[in-house]
Amino acid sequence: MCGIAGDIRFGQRADLEAVRRMLPCLQSRGPDGEGIWDHGRIVFGHRRLRIIDLSETGRQPMTDEGLGLTVVFNGCVYNYRELRDELRGYGYEFFSTSDTEVILKAYHRWGADCVTHLFGMFAFAVAEHATGTVTLARDRLGIKPLYLAETPGRLRFASTLPALLAAGGVDTTIDKVALQHYMTFHSVVPAPRTILSGVRKLPPATVRVVKADGTATDRVYWEADFRRTAEIAPGEWAAAVREKLDLAVKRRMVADVPVGVLLSGGLDSSLIVALLAGQGQQGLTTFSIGFDSGGGESGDEFFWSDLVAKQFGTEHHQIRIGRDRFLPAVDRTVAAMSEPMVSHDCIAFYLLSEDVAKHVKVVQSGQGADEIFAGYSWYPPLDGIPRQQAVKAYAKEFFDRTHADLARQLSPAWHLDRDHATEFVAESFGRPGATDAVDAALRIDSQVMLVDDPVKRVDNMTMAWGLEARVPFLDHELVELAAACPPASKLASDGKGVLKDAARGLVPDEVIDRTKGYFPVPGIRHLEGPMLAKVRDALYAPEARARGLFRPEYVDALLADPNTPRTTLGANQLWQLALLEMWLQDKQI
Repeated sequence: MCGIAGDIRFGQRADLEAVRRMLPCLQSRGPDGEGIWDHGRIVFGHRRLRIIDLSETGRQPMTDEGLGLTVVFNGCVYNYRELRDELRGYGYEFFSTSDTEVILKAYHRWGADCVTHLFGMFAFAVAEHATGTVTLARDRLGIKPLYLAETPGRLRFASTLPALLAAGGVDTTIDKVALQHYMTFHSVVPAPRTILSGVRKLPPATVRVVKADGTATDRVYWEADFRRTAEIAPGEWAAAVREKLDLAVKRRMVADVPVGVLLSGGLDSSLIVALLAGQGQQGLTTFSIGFDSGGGESGDEFFWSDLVAKQFGTEHHQIRIGRDRFLPAVDRTVAAMSEPMVSHDCIAFYLLSEDVAKHVKVVQSGQGADEIFAGYSWYPPLDGIPRQQAVKAYAKEFFDRTHADLARQLSPAWHLDRDHATEFVAESFGRPGATDAVDAALRIDSQVMLVDDPVKRVDNMTMAWGLEARVPFLDHELVELAAACPPASKLASDGKGVLKDAARGLVPDEVIDRTKGYFPVPGIRHLEGPMLAKVRDALYAPEARARGLFRPEYVDALLADPNTPRTTLGANQLWQLALLEMWLQDKQI
């Protein structure tokens, strides 16, 4: 896990100093070293987090002069040892034991198609010395980020949006379509857009090949297929899921440093711990977090995480966050966001990662199970809905507000007559495949919402402390299996039925059958006291007034009643507005 950056020019020398300006913004992602490769019209930069091959032979940017290739890479290739053996069979020799070098050799062997051979999470750039071609790629589920800033004659990339801002020359005007998505599509801005007009992101499962003259082509190289399979009988799905998840968890133990687990006490993380214990992992370290209660809500789920830790004999750490740590962490959490992320889980993950990073460099986490196995509340209402009514039904359950409501909340200068959010969903639902309404929702959620909400949240908050988070539920083979599983099997038992069946006999029944929990952060869900004052300051700041995103009467009404108005899924509307302004102000936009 690392931070990467680059400046590519078409017809002139690249800007070395721009890359130098980006690297300090990536230091937390890679606190163990720094490197720059200058090749005239291409400059690559890298910040290193030592996880695999801790020696200097694993440092980046990595060049193989014999092959005429240089790479910068963020992530982990879990099957790198198997690929290294395969590539040796083709005559390649290796000077390191790193997965980075495997990408170099794989690219030389298979070209841009090398991505189909890689099992893992990755964002990388490979430069061909002779041709000047640069290939950019992102993993299948978008676990690793890759932001882009393009202007005539220039392409820059980085692991974070703030790094591109530090390089300079970025159009920081707000993208009005992205703003509509943020306010409507559960605070998610789908790729390739970001909230800023001058920054885009490479979509998941995409390879972009950029020629020396600036021409570029994009190719989507993977998508889960939601067609039913006859290979698995109705009663065999749970066993198939358990087997595939067991392999996914095992893959993610590949490291030259210890690997821990973020244990919330819910089904997903508990199952990861159970499978690791079943594989014979000894001395496993687990971590859970809790907050002070507020607004009548409990701030922790320690009862459940303690139960699981005791059953499997882990070295468990309870991390208790009092009000003295919570409020100061809000600004630092916002600063760590590459894009505005409204989930209150961000602060939980930020503070959790701060403490976990003192013990381990790598953790496994349970993110992705709900989007893959239908664990959220908006899936059951779609069951049995005719396909032609699915878009309307999905929007009713998932959208934060209707287009008509948005017109009454955004200032006229920022409102668009077209309902871009609904059009986006309709386009996705209208594509071939995923003929069932539930499958159509799972497909768009796994390709968009998952990538730009929980996955991005975990990446940003863990990497703020140099902590690598691995997500076995997003192993692409497991995702393919889950996509083929009939919706009824996933919706059973109040959601994630097939996963619950797979966990029987491994995880305590009381954990499997408990009501679905969330990272409880009452300080955000219920705004009061100093936190409410911080929100008010952000929305009444001179920058916010000058920007004028929201109608003043809407802001005033929310501040007068800060905890009643909620989005469709129960999020605090006031926090959604405030978070956006806090992020823009932090980035000095």
